Amino acid sequence: MGRFTVMSMTDTAAERVKALLAAQGEGALGLRVGIKKGGCAGMEYTVGLATEAKPGEDSIEKDGARVFIAPEAVLFLLGTEMDYEETVLRSGFTFRNPNQTSACGCGESVELKQADLAALVGHG
Repeated sequence: MGRFTVMSMTDTAAERVKALLAAQGEGALGLRVGIKKGGCAGMEYTVGLATEAKPGEDSIEKDGARVFIAPEAVLFLLGTEMDYEETVLRSGFTFRNPNQTSACGCGESVELKQADLAALVGHG
């Protein structure tokens, strides 16, 4: 029996992951998605650079774009689709998560904070 896939990513997300990794150069293996307590709905998604795989960590790959899933986030991310969207107001990774029971009105605690990626990429 093969391992189940924790989450999936859209073509758009995969392209964006590849672009971010290309900008980082050699040291970057992929992005790591995790969760932290915070925001008005109680949980926030985090996205950071993964420079090494941690033992027992799940990862997904699409078209050469690799995303690691922090072990403590796996149960929260089962069945989630990771996408990337750019709108007039914001750009960033979004997560369509079937496990999400509530989202707050501002959308911030279930979506990704734009600052995480801006800091990660370091525009300039």
